[in-house]
Order: sequence, then C-alpha cells, then structure tokens
Amino acid sequence: MCHLFETISIRGGVAENLPWHQRRLESSYFAMFGKAPVFNLSELIRIPMEAQHGHFRCRVDYDRQIRGISYTPYILREIKSLRLIEDNAIEYRHKFADRIQLDRLFALRGNCADVLIVKNGLITDTSFANIILWDGLRWSTPAEPLLPGTCRARLLAGGIISAAKISLADLHLFREIKLINALRGMDDQNGIPLNSIN
Repeated sequence: MCHLFETISIRGGVAENLPWHQRRLESSYFAMFGKAPVFNLSELIRIPMEAQHGHFRCRVDYDRQIRGISYTPYILREIKSLRLIEDNAIEYRHKFADRIQLDRLFALRGNCADVLIVKNGLITDTSFANIILWDGLRWSTPAEPLLPGTCRARLLAGGIISAAKISLADLHLFREIKLINALRGMDDQNGIPLNSIN
C-alpha cells in the first residue's frame, strides 16, 4: 500500500495554502489509486487549541484513507551549507512517507547542513525542500525537481520565480540559493551564498 503525506503550515491558527495542498493530494491520489480521493483537507483539518498561536506543522498521513493527522511546533532550521551529491537513479515524484532514498543521501552530507541533489547533470532539490537561485536579477528554480512542491508551484503561478534547467555547470551563474517548502517561504530565511555549496 502506498503511504503518502502532506505537510501544511499552520501559522497563527490558520492553515496556509490549502488549495495547493489539496491539488497535490488529488494528483498523487489519482496517480497511485486511479481515482479521486473522497476526503478534503479543508474539512479534515481542525486546528487544536495548542496550535492556535505560533507556527505549527500539520502532517496528514494517508493511503486510500486518512491514517493520521498530527500537529507539532515548527522551528525554522537554519541552513548555511550544502554538499553536492549525485544520484541518477533517485525517484521521489510524490510525497511518500518512505524517504529511504533521500535519507541515504542526507547521510552523505558530511559537515554540511544538507545535500543538494544532482540527477543526470541537473540540479534538483535538497533532502527536504525545493530550491530557488538568485542571479542578481531574478529567482529561478530547477525545471525538473525531484518533488514539485506546493510553495514552488504557488511562486511559479504568481510569476515570482521562473523554472529553468540548471546544470551543475550553471551554478556559477548564481549568487545565492534558498530552500523553499510549505513551511519555509522565500521571505522566511536568508540566502545561502553559492560558495557555501561544496
């Protein structure tokens, strides 16, 4: 049975960007089970009192049905360095609970905070986030991420970032990088200088 999950930002008692999470859930559910889900995140998420203030991470686990919903305080992890790791076989097109391939690559980070995964010569994602890169004029994101994230989709739809094939050889064209996901917006963090990528 395919076990998937969604992680949703709960900030100030509000579930953020639910339509984007619902869209991905429906796409993943259809890809795995061949039909539309019978559940809707906006009806399922009932934010408990302890998560009404501050920033929380809501995790919704599901397969053919909802398996669990949890709420945990979220603390933004500061990332200051990345190690380039190549893996041409890795696949993570849907948000599977089984992250063994990603965890294996993360374990290779050495003294860096995370890994930046290269697949078939192209920059993709870190172990837990999509990336955006600044060239001095605009923000770009890899056109072929491992997992098309909800924050990435929203920023692309709004014209805030653009997608491009970014090869390992292209990295020198950029000045800094940021990690984005449902809980890490582009304005929530400082960029990582490109010379901090090993």
